[in-house]
This record gives sequence, C-alpha cells and structure tokens, in this order.
Amino acid sequence: MNFQDVMTAHNVNLTNCDREPIHIPGSIQPHGILLVLSEPDLAILQISNNTEALLGIPPENLLGQHLSILLEPVHLNAIYGCLQGDFEHLNPLKLLVRAQGKPTEFNGVIHRSPQNYLILELEPCDLENLEPVSGLVNFYTLTRGTLTKLQQVSNLSELSAILVTEVRKITGFDRVMVYRFDTSGSGEVIAEDKLEELEPYLGLHYPDTDIPKQARHLYIVNPLRLIPDVNYQPVAIISPPPPSSSSSPSSPLPPLDLTFSVLRSVSAIHIEYLKNMGARASMSISLIKNNKLWGLIACHHHTPRFVPYEIRTICEFLGKVMSLELISKEENENLDSKLQLKSIQTKFIDTVARAQDLTDALVQDRASLLKLVNAEGAAVCLDGNLMLIGKTPKESDIHDLVAWLKDKFHNYLFVTDSLPQEYPPAMEFKEVASGLLALSITRISNNYVLWFRPERLQQVSWAGNPQKPTKIEPDGSLTIFPRQSFKLWKETVSGTSSPWEQYEIDGAMELRSAIVGIVLRKADELAAINLELQRSNNELDAFSYIASHDLKEPLRGIHNYSTFLLEDYANVLDGEGISKLETLVRLTKRMEDIINSLLHFSRLGRQELNMQLIDFNDLVKNVAEVFRMSLGDVNINIRIPKSLPTIRGDRVLLEEVLTNLIGNGFKYNDSHEKWVEVECLESQNQPQDASPFWTFSVRDNGIGIRKKHLETIFRIFKRLHAPGKYGGGTGAGLTIVKKIIERHDGKIWVESTYGQGSIFYFTLPR
Repeated sequence: MNFQDVMTAHNVNLTNCDREPIHIPGSIQPHGILLVLSEPDLAILQISNNTEALLGIPPENLLGQHLSILLEPVHLNAIYGCLQGDFEHLNPLKLLVRAQGKPTEFNGVIHRSPQNYLILELEPCDLENLEPVSGLVNFYTLTRGTLTKLQQVSNLSELSAILVTEVRKITGFDRVMVYRFDTSGSGEVIAEDKLEELEPYLGLHYPDTDIPKQARHLYIVNPLRLIPDVNYQPVAIISPPPPSSSSSPSSPLPPLDLTFSVLRSVSAIHIEYLKNMGARASMSISLIKNNKLWGLIACHHHTPRFVPYEIRTICEFLGKVMSLELISKEENENLDSKLQLKSIQTKFIDTVARAQDLTDALVQDRASLLKLVNAEGAAVCLDGNLMLIGKTPKESDIHDLVAWLKDKFHNYLFVTDSLPQEYPPAMEFKEVASGLLALSITRISNNYVLWFRPERLQQVSWAGNPQKPTKIEPDGSLTIFPRQSFKLWKETVSGTSSPWEQYEIDGAMELRSAIVGIVLRKADELAAINLELQRSNNELDAFSYIASHDLKEPLRGIHNYSTFLLEDYANVLDGEGISKLETLVRLTKRMEDIINSLLHFSRLGRQELNMQLIDFNDLVKNVAEVFRMSLGDVNINIRIPKSLPTIRGDRVLLEEVLTNLIGNGFKYNDSHEKWVEVECLESQNQPQDASPFWTFSVRDNGIGIRKKHLETIFRIFKRLHAPGKYGGGTGAGLTIVKKIIERHDGKIWVESTYGQGSIFYFTLPR
C-alpha cells in the first residue's frame, strides 16, 4: 500500500524553532488512535498507523470503511448527535470499540480541525491499569476541598501555592509548578510543589525562546497538553492510496491541522528539552488572563505517567478557576502600597481636572506627579516648553528622546523598564532613566509627560544559561539546541529599572483622561468665544453697512445746502460767514470719505471672493502702470528684484492691497528718489510642502513709522498725521488691507525704522 508521506516529530530539523510547524506534525502520540471522518456518513478518511497494536485491526482494513466497523449503533448515534452540537460539553464520550475481538471501553474525544475535518480521538480507559475517575460525584469530591481553599486566599502567592499542591495531589506528578510570563515573554516559577529530593526550580527564570510564539498560540486554543512518555515513537497518520485505475493522479490531502488534538505529536525540540530536564512525562495547563497567555501550570514526572481524561478535565477546570481569579488576586498583591498610591493618584488627578491652566496643574505639586507612578524624575513637554522635575536626563537628551518616541506610542503609552535596549543612546543616561513611562496627550500635538526610573542592577536566577547553544549549518541555516543543563545560572542585568506595575500605568492613563478633559473644556470655551465673536462681527458689519448707508443722505443734504448758500448768498455774507460755510463743505466732504471707507470695509466682510489664478508679476505691473499715469515717472520707481509666483486669490481685492501699500510708500515719503520694492521671500522652486504660504514684502524708503505706533497702525481711522498733511486721507486704508489679507486666510505685519522706511509683510496660501 502506498501511504501518504508524513512529517513526524523526529525528522524535524531543530532549526529556527519559532517557525516550526508544530500544529501539523503528521503524527500522534501512540497512547491513542486518531480517525478523520467524512460528514455526514462517517467514513474513515485518514487514520493513525497504530490500530493493529491497540485494536488488533490493520489500518488498511479500516481506511474507507464506515465507522460502524468499530462501533455499535448506540455509540454511532451518540456521535451523530454530536455533529450539530458543542463538542466541548459532550467530551469525552464513553465508547465500546471492537478491539482484539471483544468490546473495549475507550474515551472518545470528537472535534473539528481548523480545516473543518471531523476528528475522533480514542484513548483506552484502562491504560496502564489506572482506574479512571468518572461521574459527577467523584468530580465534586475531588474539587470541593480545593475550591474552598481557593476561596479563602487573598493574593496571588497563596493562590498559586494551593493550586500546585492540589494539582500534584490529584495527578501524582513528581513536580508541579506555576510559571508566570513577564512583559518581555520570559517567565519565572512563582510556586512549586515537588518530591523533597528534587532540585528546586522555585524563583528560577526561563527565557522567552523556551516557548516560541506558535506554541504560545496553541496553549491558548488548547489549554491542556499531556505527554505520557517523552520516549514515545510517533505514529504516522495515513490516507488511502490513490485508485490504480485513475487516469490522473489525485491531489494529496493537505497536512492535517492538529491544533485541537489531544494526541498531537510533540515538537522534537520540546522532547529534547524535557529529556535534558530529566522529565519522562509532562502535563501543562494554560492560565489565561484577558484572552492572553498569563502562565502555565507545569507538571513533570521522572517515569512515564498517563493521566486519564477525567483527571485532566478536573485539572483543566482548576486552571480555569485560577484564570478567573488572577485579576482580583493580583490586585491584592502589595495592597497597602497600592491603596496609598491610589489615594495620591485620586487627589492629584482631581486637582488637575479642576485646574484652569494645564502647565501649572502638572508642575505645582511636583512630588505628587512623581509619586503618581513611583518615578524619580519627570519631564513635561507642553506647547514646545520643557519642564524637568527630579532626576532626569539632560534637556538636549530629552528632546532627542521625544523625537524618537513620536511613532512608538500604543494607545497613547510607551512603557519599558529597559530603555537602553530599545533606544541605545539611553546608555549615556541609564543611571537616571533606564525605565521610561511616556504618555502622549493627543495624536496631533507634541504634548507629552515622561517619567523616569533609575538603573537597578539585578541578579536574575536562570534555569541554566539562557543563551541556547547554536550551530551554523553548511547551508547557512542556524540550528538551535535546547539547554543541556538547568542548574542555577546567575546573571547580573544592567540597563534596567524596576518594572512598571499595571496599577501605576493605570494611574498615568487616568491622568491623561484628566488632561484631555481640561483640553476639551478649553476647546469648548474657545469655540463659544469664537461663536460669540463671529456673531458680534456679523452684527458690527451689518450695523456699519446700515449706518454708513443711512448717514449718506442727510450728509449729502448738508453739503448741498452749504454749497447753495455759498453760491446764492456770497454777496450778503461777510468774510467770516463765507469761511465757515467753506469749512462746513470741507468737513462734509471728509465725512463722506470716511463713510465711504466704512461702507467699503463692511462690504469686505460680506462679499464673496472671486478666486482665480493670478500671476503676481502682472498684478504689480498693472498697479505700477496706474501710478505712472497719475504721478508720472520722474521721481517714483516700483522694483521687482526677482520673478514673483502665481497665486490664487481675488484679483480686484489684491490689486487694492498693492495700491494701498505702494501708494503709502510714495505718499509718506520725503525722499527725492522715491522707490517701492515688491518681493516674494520664498523661491518659486521651493518644495510645496515646505510652507503652506507664500510670504510677500512691500519695502519703501519713506518716512517710516515710530515704534510706538506699530501696534495700532492697522486700527481703522487711525491717522499718524494731521488731516491736511501728506495729502490727507481717512486712515482706513491699512485696515482695509488687513481685512482683505485675512479674507484670503493670510496675515500682515510691519517692520519699520523711523526716518528710513518701512517693510510690510503679508502671506497668501499657496
């Protein structure tokens, strides 16, 4: 018979164990039988190659046959009844299997593989002549006392100690341990019950490479694992040969995924690992917290040992009980210090939440900011300002660290107790900052709170040298060998701090919530102010328009009647009367100019912009041509030192900006040669993402502006000279210029040296 090629545990090269496909070993352990069944007819598609040893029937006689060849109808009906149900609540099934010519009782475990194959695994109930524990009464008897003890403990240490004692009592293993993973993936034995003569493993650490990532996944989805004898010979899973009459070869079945199998063969690396520890049998029970692998209950025995399914079920149940208790029991560890810290956190966060100024709130109580997470130093980075508290790196080092941190945050947090390993420049300041807890306030702003912890040299006790022996093969691959010795091996670890506890991290996150509350409150207040300001501005625009429009009619009447008096009664009035009427006409003309300016200003806030592409060179040349026509070229010069860019804006309004600024340069100018220079400060070839704005300047050689007037120069109707001096004017020109630039989302400002000239700068979006 041509059997399908399979990969057994012993032909796996010990290379790159983190990529070893341990879920598809192609074989099982020999203490049971595995069958792959079709649905719904329950034909045997694949079978383990050990049926002759356990049933007295060669596997080739079973392949392709209906399952009734092994089971009575009553047991077939039990399996049919499972197909639409939840297997977990039905396993194990007590099945009488035809073996050695007589019915033999087996525990049947049925499940579907991730490939959706129906798998039935059979374990003999009388294996090694052990009496199985079965029935509700025995389950209750074995768990009642243990559950009572677990309810009475208050912390994780006591919980772990009771559990290893009870599991060892139930299973009879030589050694039972609770093994807890830390944040780096390494682990530590935190509880142990063992034979007195065995070397203790309590307190020893194990590197994360001992349990690669694919093995950790299997521990989560399949929480109990039994290896009765590490010296077992793997049993291949075989398929029927392809039909000889077939014109074309049939495609072989893909490797069977045994993720949920209780008989799945074991990684060759793990077998070697157990042998080096002196273990002939092992069992592990997963401890799950928040859907993550928290640790393991690990059991070892120096001789082969089979644990019946019923006992394993009890152990798995106790593992689930401990998993449920982990959160509350861990919270009770160091309860006094946690309560004290919680009090500090509550008071400090309450103070921050009620504060008006964020910076003051964070740094006014510096001691509490440090105690909040039990740190010795902190740095507060807000709006470009850096404040240091306690023992910290230098300011320049923190700026570099913050730049590195920007894309390292996860859920607004970055936490490490070994900063130099992740950020090598931290070796320079590891004495004060080997540990870092960094808090990002928001994703869009560079506002952070950083806490530092100093280096704490640690003596770590490893179970053997954690650096596994390796060998580079001729093909360049790296072969990794399990450790040969698990004797105590001590290492001094530098560049690390004491670890950050979860309750300390939670305190930092509560602080962030309080800070975000302040930011949101300020944003709401600012939004309300802006809304009110917008409403006021709209009302002011409307008032300005109505007032200026309505004032023009009576003002025009005053002007006209004054003119009529001058024309009709000049021969009656004396010189003083004529002078007063002329003054009245002049004042009404000035008043009309002011009203027109006010009307124009109010319209600027209401009219739609006619946006278009504008060559700024052409715009300046058009304005220059108007000035040359009105003033002549004799004493004026408008210069463009280099080519100006094409911008997007309202041509009429921007032309008015240039007319006002260039006109002021000539108007307020006592020089014989008057000039104005228009320039763009950025190169037209500058990358578009360098700045979102063009910056223009209009420079003149006029009389300049005194420094005390620079702040008020853009105020409406603000004149720096007498009405008749420098040609008069209303004082609204620069106010109108400012309004136009702001309507284009730009800004304007001025620099001036009195007696030498002024430079007006304004920005326009690219």
